[in-house]
Amino acid sequence: MLRRLFWTLLLKLKGWKTAVTPPAVADKCIIIIAPHTSWRDFVIGLAYRSVLRLKHAKFLGKKELFDGPFGFLFRGAGGLPVDRFSKQNMVDQVVDIFNRHEKLTIAIAPEGTRKRVDRLRTGFYHIAKKAGVPIIMGGLDFEKKEIVFAAPFYAGEDEKKDFEHIINFFAPIQGKHPELGLSHLQNEIPVS
Repeated sequence: MLRRLFWTLLLKLKGWKTAVTPPAVADKCIIIIAPHTSWRDFVIGLAYRSVLRLKHAKFLGKKELFDGPFGFLFRGAGGLPVDRFSKQNMVDQVVDIFNRHEKLTIAIAPEGTRKRVDRLRTGFYHIAKKAGVPIIMGGLDFEKKEIVFAAPFYAGEDEKKDFEHIINFFAPIQGKHPELGLSHLQNEIPVS
């Protein structure tokens, strides 16, 4: 209760809207949050996770972050460790995590970095497809100071069409640093 009040007050003090319609979250799903242009995205994401009561929402982090003396902070914030050097690839590791939980939402930045990208990463897409979970798009709009969500969808047979849908949703959304956003990808739908 106090945590939710803290995050609500923080959002209000920063001018962000708190009267937001929560996404239609299934028992298991992936939420892709973009554009990811600043470290502030993480803080705003944590705030909205609490305000929207997304109890089962977690994020992925490299295993090394959880092994060190501050690992408890990452676990406490809702992090799930993944081993980048495992013989088991990242997609299979995350699918296994989904298989071990009855309820789980994993938030992922589809760019995989805060820098400007030439294409979106596809790991989240393959995780969703292999785990049979829907994808929900969430945009952190720093210009309007709000988070917006699209309806859930399942990865289909036409990957290019799905990525066109994703990029068209995120292209108009202004991140903290708009020049690092995704609008430049709208004319070309590159998939890696």
